[in-house]
Amino acid sequence: MIGDFEAIEEDLAGRVGRLDTAHGRLLTPAFFPVVNPFRRELGVTDISRVGFSNLITNSYFLMKRGVKQKVHEFLNFDGVVMTDSGAYQVLQYGGIEATNREVVEYELQISPDIAVFLDLPTGDTSDRHEAIRSVEETNRRAEEIRGLIANSTAIWAHPIQGGTFLDLVRTSALAADSKEEFKMLALGSPTPLMEGYDYRTLVRMVVAAKTSVSRGKPFHLFGGGVPHLIPLAVALGVDSFDSASYVLYARDGRYMTRERVYRVEDLRELPCSCPICSSHTAKELMESEERSRLLALHNLYKIREEVAETRVAVQEGRLFEYVQQKVMSHPALYSAFREFRNLVDYLERYDPRTKGEPRGLFLFNGDSLFRPEVVRHKRRMDEWKTEGEVTLVCYNLLSRPFVRSLGVDNTYVITPFFGIVPANASEAYPLSQFEEPGDLDPEVLEDMRNSLKEFLRRNRPIKVSVKCDPPLRELLHVDSVSAPEL
Repeated sequence: MIGDFEAIEEDLAGRVGRLDTAHGRLLTPAFFPVVNPFRRELGVTDISRVGFSNLITNSYFLMKRGVKQKVHEFLNFDGVVMTDSGAYQVLQYGGIEATNREVVEYELQISPDIAVFLDLPTGDTSDRHEAIRSVEETNRRAEEIRGLIANSTAIWAHPIQGGTFLDLVRTSALAADSKEEFKMLALGSPTPLMEGYDYRTLVRMVVAAKTSVSRGKPFHLFGGGVPHLIPLAVALGVDSFDSASYVLYARDGRYMTRERVYRVEDLRELPCSCPICSSHTAKELMESEERSRLLALHNLYKIREEVAETRVAVQEGRLFEYVQQKVMSHPALYSAFREFRNLVDYLERYDPRTKGEPRGLFLFNGDSLFRPEVVRHKRRMDEWKTEGEVTLVCYNLLSRPFVRSLGVDNTYVITPFFGIVPANASEAYPLSQFEEPGDLDPEVLEDMRNSLKEFLRRNRPIKVSVKCDPPLRELLHVDSVSAPEL
């Protein structure tokens, strides 16, 4: 049924899902390339050849040009078409020559698969009264067209406004989610933040919105067009993105990779094997008369690759470690990750307890202490009770799973990241199924020490026996730990 959304794989707060539209099923996370049919760097056919079966175009531009055809017929495209309303032009220029009702009536006429009404963007204003006005006016405009769209075959997206005022974002999100005519929700006004690399504030905005809405509706991020941001946004619960970044960057001579953006004139060679880079040298690409078009195609390939790789990470249950890998590409992104990792209650709430075929976890440094699997185990251990004599064995003296090397009565393993693991539970995934660095960083060692002390303080055994090799024994300060002292 049109508008039905089903999550088929989940990891952290992200998911791989299926959204049913009038022109087929859309697999999410999905990126919608922005297409302006009146500027021809790239045609719809070019975008299809890159591998996109979905795109977004501006209904206001089509209306101003007098297009009367159905949008799929006009674009000669049989995939999923989303139409924006001209709100970005409102943000850029202060207004457009059309009302909300006129735009919506036109969208109903051209029949996109997904449509957006003409909201009032908050933008990057620091004026709270302006932000309140944008939230209230967006909500009023949604109410205005509810009767118009009730029998539409399109999926209607409701923008969430409020900008950097997180309480207003929550208010806007609650109002949007309450209207059953809107089957998709979308975070508006993030573009200025992304252009300024203020990813940390963007994380806060996404979470403020996502924690205020139902999980059953797909969630769209307007303007999310830089590859390195996509995994982090998906981990927070974003299901789709749109952007013209691929062509805007190309016009400016900027060459995307999945980690960063280069000036093409600064490249001596092309670090990519897409069809464009495989058939051009850096010099040829820079000097080509079709430079903008070729760069735009290359940039689209990179975005598509990143979306696909992120879906694979969700499917394999390794999204956290993939995000860890990606955030090292830019200091601003790592700053956002530090905000992200503090959202452990939010992430743990949605992260599935069991995941398909189990794969060993890769645990790296102090950041890995915030993985939901790690946090979940430690919360269980906070409630663990034992008494009598206790034997503690350091993990590096044992083969895995640990229980095979131990007697199980009141025997526990001191591990990095997970802390104290009961031997009789150590076959439970992933308490033995993880890989750690040979040299543990100070934050991880300190966490191991604290886990050991807290376990003994809480349980107070009458006798403690610790088996640990000398180097780790010294690093953990095992000789200073005893039950009577604690």
